[in-house]
Order: sequence, then structure tokens, then C-alpha cells
Amino acid sequence: MDQTTTSLWIATAPAPRFDPFRDGVHVDVAIVGGGITGLTAALLLKQRGKRVAVLEKEHIAGGETGYTTAHITEAIDARYFSIARTFSKEAASQVGEASRASIEQIAEFVDKFKIACAFRRVPGYLYTEKRSYVAELKKEAVAAAEAGVAASFVDDVPLPFATRGAVRFENQAQFHPRQYMIALASQIPGDGSFIFDETHVSDITEGEPCVVQTTSGKLTADVVFQATNVPIVGFTSLFLKDAAYRTYALGYLVEGPHPDGLFWDTADPYHYTRWQETDSGTWLIVGGEDHKVGQTESDSFERLKQYATGLYGEKPLRYQWSGQVINPVDGLPYIGGSDRMLVSTGYAGQGMTFGTLGAMIIADRITGRENRFAELFDANRKHVRGAVKDFLTENVDFPKHMIKDRLLRRDVEGRLTSEVANGEGKILSLEGRKVAVYRDEKGEVQMVSPVCTHMGCDVAWNGNEKTWDCPCHGSRFKTDGAVINGPATEPLKPIDLE
Repeated sequence: MDQTTTSLWIATAPAPRFDPFRDGVHVDVAIVGGGITGLTAALLLKQRGKRVAVLEKEHIAGGETGYTTAHITEAIDARYFSIARTFSKEAASQVGEASRASIEQIAEFVDKFKIACAFRRVPGYLYTEKRSYVAELKKEAVAAAEAGVAASFVDDVPLPFATRGAVRFENQAQFHPRQYMIALASQIPGDGSFIFDETHVSDITEGEPCVVQTTSGKLTADVVFQATNVPIVGFTSLFLKDAAYRTYALGYLVEGPHPDGLFWDTADPYHYTRWQETDSGTWLIVGGEDHKVGQTESDSFERLKQYATGLYGEKPLRYQWSGQVINPVDGLPYIGGSDRMLVSTGYAGQGMTFGTLGAMIIADRITGRENRFAELFDANRKHVRGAVKDFLTENVDFPKHMIKDRLLRRDVEGRLTSEVANGEGKILSLEGRKVAVYRDEKGEVQMVSPVCTHMGCDVAWNGNEKTWDCPCHGSRFKTDGAVINGPATEPLKPIDLE
């Protein structure tokens, strides 16, 4: 089993296949992306009488949502006290209310469609093992409670090792995300609505109608919703407000009783843990070791394994996978756009909750319904004062890499393909040009341009997953140059040298 690309969810819930798109379809709303945001929006819109088409590059529920750890929670990475300081106390209350509405929307679909996805209500714990973090957690408990969240500071955390206390969030949830999304997808096709698999969107033109260009033809729609991890067309300013991170997860098969809840620590990089019952047994899921895309060492999985083993003991490891999270500079997702081109991105570590929320806000906007959360999460909002420092810190990478890649001509790791070992990738200088060289386990060499097709930064080798990753805006490519993650839509150019 290729553990670097196989998640527990994908391995235990095969998804149905849908036909690829063929030229000549018009719908009310075209939705690019078949993850939790796209499928939720499609179902909400179809229930309101809209004809929708979901276009997925590979297979539904197989993108970033298939590589989540599926915590459904009101707890936010940005912290409620930070949102209250950066925006306002009223904004913090809206974030809590919006998160709760999202959880209840998931619960409503589970109940309405009788979805067998092991959905359960559980408590969540933001805990610390260090005395120095206790004061901050107590501050977060107060801020969350003031925001209307059922949260309080507790001394006892039901984990098999010592902690210093936690913020306990009541009535959070967990589920099998793939089983949930497959059930949503089953409700969408028919009555003028479609799901198209293996349909790569290469361009979108906003107009009357909008034109969605795919590798197999053009689809037209009154409105286009980009429900991808990051937008692939337009919304250029968002790339300056978001930072792409890789996050890693392990799936251990376990037996016997286990703690009940969702758990996040305060380490840097932080870790998160939960247990999940499936038809194939009970699984301990441990995640963490996040780092910015394209800025990685090749031992992230090993560090996570050492962490998990040290705290939970030796257990059979069956799956390991990684995902990509987009961290917004001010702590909140960007949801909205123009009347005809919409987007939802920047979920940080709350993809299940904020992904559902994004679908709810966009569905309301398209159907003319007022949404009380839309203004706070508006994709066109300006930078708020408290986020300027984070904005400067997160966005130093783009100009830094452009200068280094284009002017200084550094980061060359050799001048001979023989310097690249089997299973390894390096940036080499060959015949006076930079080349991204990969040698597979059989010794065959693949060569592509290292220049990312999004905005021209040089990619870097990711030894954890054997991919070429762009450190500027998070695009990722296979060893042959094919796109894995946007915002890039075009592959790295092949290079043919003797």
C-alpha cells in the first residue's frame, strides 16, 4: 500500500464513478470541485430548484476533503480571543454562531438522508502539556463563552498522559467524511443537474453566460462557484491573504475502550487526535507536523510517528496521508465574490465546518436569501489592523522566492543526473538551464521545468510525498509535472535533454 497517498477514508469507502463532462451543457450554477463545499452547495441549490453541475478533476470526495481528519467543531485555529481583538467581540460571536449552524446543517443532512457515516456528538478539548500555556487557554475559554460557545476551562483531559488542562467545547461532532459526501453526491444528479468526474477545468470566463473551459469541452452557466481548495481563476488578491500548509495524519488500528472526543494540543507545530469507528474496526487518528508548502524536510511522517508512539504506545499503523490547508491571514475564511463568480477558501484546520459554512453562504447568495454571516466572511473584505503583522510574515515568501529563483539563480543541487538517487528529486543545472529531475525506483529519469505555471516561482522537492511543490502559493505537481493541487492549472513543462 502506498501509505503517502492513501487515507483511511478513501481506503474504507469506495466512491461511485460519474461520467466525464462532454461538450454542450448549460446549467444555472457550475461548481468546480467535488469536495464537501462543492457537494453541499450543489445539494442546497438543487433543493431550491437550481440546475447544477459539479465538475471534479479526478473523482468526487477524492481531493483535499478525502485527506482530512474530519473534526467537526466550533473550536477555531485563530482563537476566539484573537478574533475579538482583530475584528470585534460581535464578530467572535458570529464565528461561533456560524460554526454551530454549520454543524447543525451536517446533522440535518445525516438525519434527512439517513446517512450511515458514524456521525456522533463528542466533546472537543484544546489542551496543553505545558504550564506556561494555561493562562492563554483560560483566556480562550472566557472569550469562547462570551462568544456564545458552550466552552469552559477544565483541569481533567481524558487522555492517557498528563496534561495541564484544557478548554472543553461541548457538543462537537465527528463522522466518516467520505461516506457522508458519497451520500450527498447520490442526491445531486437528475432533473437537469449533473456530477462530472475526471473533468479538468483549465479556464473560466465570467460573462452572460459564464464559460467554463475543460479538457473535454465548454460548459456554460449563469454563475460559477469555485469550490476548490484555492481559486484557479481570478481572485488574485487572495493569494496574498492565504498561506498553504501541508499537514500529516496517521491511522492506527486499535482495540478496546478509548477516550471520547476531539483533541488538539498547543505545541508548535501542533497535533490533533481522535478515534473513529468504521466497518473495518476502530482507528486512532493522529495528525500534525504542519509546515508551509515547499518548505519541508523529508521526515514529517517519521516525526509524527515518534510523537504518536511516545504518547499512545506501539500500535498497528495501517494508513498515513497528508493534506493541504489554506490559512487566511486574519483567521477567517474568504467566502463570496461577484454576482457571477464566487469562491470559498481559507478554512485553516476547520475544513469540515467552514467548508459547509461556505456552501451555505454561497447557496443563499445565489438564491437571493439573506445570510447573517456573509459580510463577516466576505472574500472582498479589507485587511483589518490586527492582521497586518501576520500578512507581512506570511507573504514574504513570494517576493523572496522570485528574487532568488530569477535573479540570484541559486538553489541548484547539482550538475549531473547521476547525482540524483533512485526515488529522489533534485533541481539541477543542465546545459545552462535549471531542470527538476526525478529518478524513479527503477532508475528511469523524468525531467520537467522547475518553474511553477501559476506565477513563476521555482518548485521544491517534497521527499515526504515525492512531489514538486511550489513554496509561493501552494501548487503541487507529480514527478511528471501533472497538477495535483492548484492554483496552477497547467502542468510543469517537460524537458528533453540528452
